Amino acid sequence: MTKQQGRAARTRAVLVEAAASHFDREGYEGTSLARVCGTAGISLGALTFHFPTKAELADAVMDEGRALTQAALLEVSARPGTALGKVVELTLELTRLLEVETPVRCAVRLARERPGTGGWSDIWLPVVKQLLDQAYSNGQLRGGARPAEVTMLVEYLTAGAEAFLRGRPGPAAGSGSGVAQLESVWRLALSGVGVPEEAGRFPRAGGTAPTSVMRTVGEDSSGVDTAARS
Repeated sequence: MTKQQGRAARTRAVLVEAAASHFDREGYEGTSLARVCGTAGISLGALTFHFPTKAELADAVMDEGRALTQAALLEVSARPGTALGKVVELTLELTRLLEVETPVRCAVRLARERPGTGGWSDIWLPVVKQLLDQAYSNGQLRGGARPAEVTMLVEYLTAGAEAFLRGRPGPAAGSGSGVAQLESVWRLALSGVGVPEEAGRFPRAGGTAPTSVMRTVGEDSSGVDTAARS
């Protein structure tokens, strides 16, 4: 790579980083190219040379977030362990990315604000579904739990983690981090909440009593099949 190419690549990276910080805080409509230039310390002419429109700049930020997500997905998928365990690890890694990687948070926000640009979950949800089908086939899901139901749980947990992190005023560590919070929620989900007789207290949508609402997935954080202990 020539010096000129290297300088262009660095300029582009600085612009994407600056744009991500603004898109993350202010959203697509609230972000101006002039503000991005001010943060990056780069002229508007240089910005538009690399990104002629704000849409193209937003696409570059989203691409960065997707690349980080895809790399994490491949890394978690390659780890040893059960299919269900990998699903849990994946949600924790996605939450960590949301917490520490601004482009990833931007990929989520910009996908909501720019319909048709591709959702963030499109990257990882197919892998989650595949892993949960495998977990079901291997007998890792408990009782009446089905892959589609656990997939919905994963979507809710991930969306909840993103909302939790976006609503928090600043970064946190230890038990206050998003990953730590999600670990606590997963412990509840994997072990179950409440004794079986409590299940009848909750009506099913439409008013009929469920046979059980205490469906939980099959392994706790220690890797033990909770179905065997039921």
